[in-house]
Amino acid sequence: MMDLVIRDATEDDAAACAAIYAPYVTDTAISFELEPPTADEMAERITAANKDHAWLVAEDAGRTIGYAYATTFSARAAYRWSCTTSIYLELGRHRKGVGRTLYQALLDRLTDLGYRQALAGMTLPNDASAGLHRALGFEPVGTYRQVGWKYGQWRDVAWTQKTLPTTDGPPRPTNGTVV
Repeated sequence: MMDLVIRDATEDDAAACAAIYAPYVTDTAISFELEPPTADEMAERITAANKDHAWLVAEDAGRTIGYAYATTFSARAAYRWSCTTSIYLELGRHRKGVGRTLYQALLDRLTDLGYRQALAGMTLPNDASAGLHRALGFEPVGTYRQVGWKYGQWRDVAWTQKTLPTTDGPPRPTNGTVV
């Protein structure tokens, strides 16, 4: 039986997150990075994501087994209520409910922070990611054809979007910004 805990990530989680992510970089086309980030690089990413968005980790019996985070969709001010999301689970943890629980916690946090749209891209083919996003209410919005080159071939990236629960009216101001 799993003892799943979802919590905010800190820089102390960087090494575990880097270890989870490394095989996606080195052994798959799921990530377009060519070299896995170091723990220090991952700590910087965690800090940056937590500044305006969120980075959550999933633990089982005190051991980090996955993470999900959101980042800026675009630097243009009008996009500030939209964000991109990502999730990575330790290999062998797929289809056990961890991803859905972790991702839903991230979406709930983003809603609480006032975000309106969550966008996620995935290298094709990726049936596990497509299924998870579909189950969480993401809808397909398009595919960028042959936009990445990895492992000797061009790769497509499918994009999905989920409208987060909101109230009517204009978005609330962020960081003192006038809407």
